This record gives sequence, C-alpha cells and structure tokens, in this order.
Amino acid sequence: MKQEQTPPALIMIFGATGDLAKRKLFPSLYQLYLKGSLSNQFAVLGVGRREWSDSRFKEHVRDSLHASSHSNDLIEAFIEHCIYQSHDVADSNSYIQLKTQANELDRRFSLEGNRIFYLAMAPEFFGTITDHLKQDGLTDTDGFCRLVIEKPFGHNLPSAAALNEQIRQSFSEEQIYRIDHYLGKEMVQNIEVIRFANAFFEPLWNSRFISNIQITSSETLGVEERGRYYETSGALRDMVQNHMLQMVALLAMEPPINLSTDEIRSEKVRVLRAMRPVEGKEVDEYFVRGQYDKGIMNGQNVDGYRDGDNVDPASNTETFVAGKVMIDNFRWAGVPFFIRTGKRMAVKSTKIVVQFKDIPMNLYYNKEHSLDPNLLVIHIQPDEGITLHLNAKKTSEGVNTQPVRLSYSASSIDGINTPEAYEKLLYDCIMGDATNFTHWDEVRRSWSFVDKISDHWESTTAKDFPNYESGSMGPEGSFKLVADEGFEWWSVGELDENSK
Repeated sequence: MKQEQTPPALIMIFGATGDLAKRKLFPSLYQLYLKGSLSNQFAVLGVGRREWSDSRFKEHVRDSLHASSHSNDLIEAFIEHCIYQSHDVADSNSYIQLKTQANELDRRFSLEGNRIFYLAMAPEFFGTITDHLKQDGLTDTDGFCRLVIEKPFGHNLPSAAALNEQIRQSFSEEQIYRIDHYLGKEMVQNIEVIRFANAFFEPLWNSRFISNIQITSSETLGVEERGRYYETSGALRDMVQNHMLQMVALLAMEPPINLSTDEIRSEKVRVLRAMRPVEGKEVDEYFVRGQYDKGIMNGQNVDGYRDGDNVDPASNTETFVAGKVMIDNFRWAGVPFFIRTGKRMAVKSTKIVVQFKDIPMNLYYNKEHSLDPNLLVIHIQPDEGITLHLNAKKTSEGVNTQPVRLSYSASSIDGINTPEAYEKLLYDCIMGDATNFTHWDEVRRSWSFVDKISDHWESTTAKDFPNYESGSMGPEGSFKLVADEGFEWWSVGELDENSK
C-alpha cells in the first residue's frame, strides 16, 4: 500500500557534511521523494562547520545519492530542494542567519512553518544547539517543530537526565524524537504484528508455553576507527541500553488497548519496570562480558581490540555482552530472555529465537530418536523474514519424524523495495508518528537497569581480557550462562534463511 504523502516541512540537518547524513539521511529522504511519499513542498537545509558553497553541498548530496540509489530518476529535482549554511553551533549570529534562511525557504517552497531539526552530530552539542534554537527564534513558527536526536542519549542515567532537562527547556516531550534505527527495521516493527494479529501465537505467548527467548545481534566488523568513542562506551552502553532492551520490551509487552503511540509506549515501559534489577556480585550470575582478541577472518589475520587506534593497551572495555534478563511479572515469570551482542563474531546477524516448551509425554520421543523443539525465528538482518520450525513425519515407513521449516522471507519477496530503517523513521517523524521513537520514560528505565551492571564492571578489572578470538561467537562464559539454565545458544548461522 502506498504511503500517504507527508505534509510540507523544512528538514534542517545539523552535521550535514558528516558520515551519517551522507550514508543514511540523504538517501532515505531521496527514496521517499522517489516514491512520491515526500511532498514537493519540502526543503533540506544542511548545516555544518565547513565553509562550503551551495554548489559544493549539492555535489556532496549528489555523490551520496549516486552511491546509494539504484535509480537516478529525479536526483536533480531532489537536489534543487537542498541548501547549505555554514554554522558555528555556539554563535547566536549563526542562528540568526539560519532563521533568515529558514524563513526564506518557508516562502520559496510554501512550507507552512513546519520544521524538523535533526541533530546528526556529537551528543555534547545537543544542549547548546537546542538552547540556541529556542533563544534565537528558530522555533517561533506557526507550524510544527520537531527535534530528532541520535544516540547516545547520555552515557548513564545522571547524564541522560541532565541532557533531557536541558533539552526540555526548549522542546516538549511530544516534540522530541529520540531515534533508534533498530525500531525502523521491518522485522522489528513486525514483532507486534506477529504477536497481536495471529490467533495461534498470542495464546501461547507466555511462560506456560515458552521456555526461553534468545536475541542475538552479532557483527563481523571490529571497532575500527571508533576506538576513542568505544573506550567510553563499550557494548553495554552502545547496544544493550537501547537496541537490545527495546527488542526485549516489544517481545514481552502486554497487548496495548490500541495502536496509538502513548499506549504502545506505556506497555513497553511496564516491561522495563518489571525487569529484575541486578547489581554488585549478582551481575556475574546474570551477565558476561568479553573483549575480542586476534584471529583469522575470511582468511586474513585481524588485530585484537587492544591493538586498535585510540585504545588503552590494558583496556577494560567490553566488545561483547551476553545476559539473562528476567521479567518478574505474571506473563513471563521464570522465562529467561537471553541477549548477546558483540564485535568480530563469526557471522553478521540479528535474530530472535522463541523456543517453545516440549509437549509432556511426547509420543514420538524415544532414546534413539529425539525431537527438535518448536521454534519461531524472526530474522531481522541481513535477511528479513520469519521461520517456524516444526516436526513432521519422515517420508518413509515407520513413525520417525524430521524437522521442517515454514518460511516467509521479506528479502526474497520484496527484495530491493524493503524500506531502509532511516527512511521509515524519517517518514514517521514528518508525519508526527512517534511510536517507533523512544520516550524519556523508556530511556530512563533502561539506563537505570544498565547503570548497575556498568558500575560493577567498572569497579572490577576483567582479568581474562581478551577472552574470545576474532571469528568466534564470543567467550566461553556466555555459553555457560545459557547452559546453567538448561539451554544452549541456537546457532544463528544454521538458522539463516538460506541455510536449509
């Protein structure tokens, strides 16, 4: 179904000369334009430190679109809507010039005063920019004003609270769109549909029928040039606090009374409130940390994390996290949610595996022939789709069974038309739909949970670092964590759509 066309809007991108804008934002806006979802009444005002001319900026956008798009149709028409303004984030005079430019674009493209401020730059500038946007009059408009913020939103709860308090001086909570690109992924958004639109899943979606749920997000790349950032972040803050806990919340939430933004967010917050807090020595029972060592990947020798640029040779920073999250409510009592995420792992994959409990006294189980458990696998990336693992009778004499898979692959059916996560989220923001953006209550609860873990890890030195080889699936401790509960990690490679 064709998306509804967006209302008129000025999209002001701070950090327009940076990598995020070039790789994600310009291509996503162009795709919306190409599909007819973006109104002709729009303008992209690129804001950056570099002293670029308008023509230099247009060439930058053109390079971005040629590198990312499979269609060159309408590129020049799109670029006509792109304008550049060099800027000093701390200088009021720069904002006065921005306001003049914004007002001119309002008139030129009939934008009705609607403005989106996208902060695609380092978090330390967020507060300064929002203060100036308010003080220097850029939010004084007859249309809507929305603020889009990239992660990280703080580096712990106190810093996140301070940042939120500063931003709230200029923008209301309803105007703030904290972007988590995982929430824009097709199959993450499909979690709610799978659960609430299928009569044979929702009655089983509880501790009576599900034994455990596993969420894996593994990367084959290392930290690369992000050493300085990663030394102050680590996998816990970089991945668990936002992406992983958001997926836990979507999988565990109660059915909302309707599909409105407020109701869905409310149910997600209830899950985050119900997560069992772990702190002190308890952390070692529920979470495992790892750091990658040297190894061989694709036939090439690769360095360990501590060998990277801007990394302490004795770094205590984790590049891998595995954890057991328990949700202490009626629906999920006793069901572990296992999460793991890491760099330089054997495969690049993000998958959710829902393992159902075995049938009591299964007639087809015997010592010579065991039965595979029923699984629901949600493939998020690189493939997108759903696989249901069942048992069926072998095509032979006797009553022996064999596992079979019922699969739906969004990648093979929709192929290149599967929307990029940023495209979906930018569309939602322009339309004023904040469902797939994180509310402050979600950020606050997730930081509160994660801070107790990071406090323990920062107060103790990991004596076994580095503790997993590049090209493996993480440290031994992560396998023991799951084995202690009577389970094992499902191999994400074997569960791939193309692994039959």
